[in-house]
Amino acid sequence: MHIPVSVPPPPAGSIQIERLAPAIEASWDDRTAYQGVTKPGNPAFGQCYPTSRVVQWYFPEFEIACGDVWTGLSLECHFWNVRGSGEDLEKIDLTWSQFPSGSVVRRYEVLDRAKLGDSPATVERCALLLERVILNLVAQNTRGGSR
Repeated sequence: MHIPVSVPPPPAGSIQIERLAPAIEASWDDRTAYQGVTKPGNPAFGQCYPTSRVVQWYFPEFEIACGDVWTGLSLECHFWNVRGSGEDLEKIDLTWSQFPSGSVVRRYEVLDRAKLGDSPATVERCALLLERVILNLVAQNTRGGSR
């Protein structure tokens, strides 16, 4: 990911997902969503890929998974983060809430981070989200939210 800010990746273990998640959610809008799509009352809609890239930046031990989610009405492409495999599989999915209750992953694959092939527009969306997240985390620290 091309980072537009002059901040090195954080040291491992320097942030908890409980702090990162709200900073990411506060940073979503139509400029970070896939093709600028939004759904009223569903802020996670269209945010899965840039969110998975930002999560991977903060937690580099996690890979990005790409899969098909059956919503009961349609099959949707989705991205989230995984580490390990089989019974030891851990996942972070901060955008699952975009799908209706009862949705299920039909299949998925773990992507090769060296071969993501992001378009310039996708790189821009991911970088914008990361920049906003960094600013939100700085604001959290300023307000004393790093307890």
